[in-house]
Amino acid sequence: MLPLVPVYAAGWALRAAGFLLGSEPVRRLKWPVVSVGNLSAGGTGKTPFTIALAKLLVAEGLHVNVLSRGYGRRSAAAARVDLTGTAEEFGDEPLLIAREASVRVFVASRRYDAGSLAEWEGAIRGVHLLDDGFQHRQLARAVDIVLVNSEDLADRLLPAGNLREPLSALRRATVFAVPVDDEAAVVRLRGLGLKQPVWRFRREMSVPEVAGPVVAFCGIARPEQFFAGIERSGVTIAARRVFRDHYRFRATDLRVLEWMADRSGARALLTTEKDRVRIGELAVHLGQVPLLTVGLRVVLEDEAGVAACLNGRLGQ
Repeated sequence: MLPLVPVYAAGWALRAAGFLLGSEPVRRLKWPVVSVGNLSAGGTGKTPFTIALAKLLVAEGLHVNVLSRGYGRRSAAAARVDLTGTAEEFGDEPLLIAREASVRVFVASRRYDAGSLAEWEGAIRGVHLLDDGFQHRQLARAVDIVLVNSEDLADRLLPAGNLREPLSALRRATVFAVPVDDEAAVVRLRGLGLKQPVWRFRREMSVPEVAGPVVAFCGIARPEQFFAGIERSGVTIAARRVFRDHYRFRATDLRVLEWMADRSGARALLTTEKDRVRIGELAVHLGQVPLLTVGLRVVLEDEAGVAACLNGRLGQ
């Protein structure tokens, strides 16, 4: 794939030039937009970070909604996420954010349309959180938060690596969010001449207690993080299964997983919150083996500092 990287890079440069020269239209919503994004094709914790940020801003007294593409949904039209809906209707991440953050979430293939619907429904001026928005430059934003880790900073562009943009794109960021235990990422950012503020955060997994081994499975961008977190908690993985990112489960998949549990002597099936959202009511096809969910949340190290920074930039 390495020979194709220059082709991808040329395409990115052409698109970037379009925004710089004004040939690519950028639309502006009435309410301020705070974007949460990254450079890689997944796995940095954008969804739990967005949930944590939404809760923080609500605690600050702001009216918050989230705008998302709704990856994998059947329709491209703008819609408000229904908590009782399915991943096929709204996408797994928007549904999870709506349930966990208790804020309104709007989806559309064009995030401007999602924001317009949010403003049409909102009687009070609010703040839009743009989920996975760093590359969605068609929508103007007041703040660009970019999640960064040392793994991404050492990676290559697609298709040889996982980066959707070169490291030079980080100049657009307003602030970086870096895991607390990843000092190497901060050193690398400063070495690149990037002086933006750095927010620190922790990712905390909550693994259910199980009296015995488990079958662990997931369909996420970096499955090794999921499996490693389970093992760190002291739970033994008897068997594991990896599906592609955003995989749409079928009843036959669950029967195979149950067969794996029977063969390996596992006492439960363990998966991520996003995978559980996509499984939905298919869980009725499982027999006696319980399906348990591993929680993942982000904790901001300096919530007061983050809130003050955002309030200042949003004019609150």
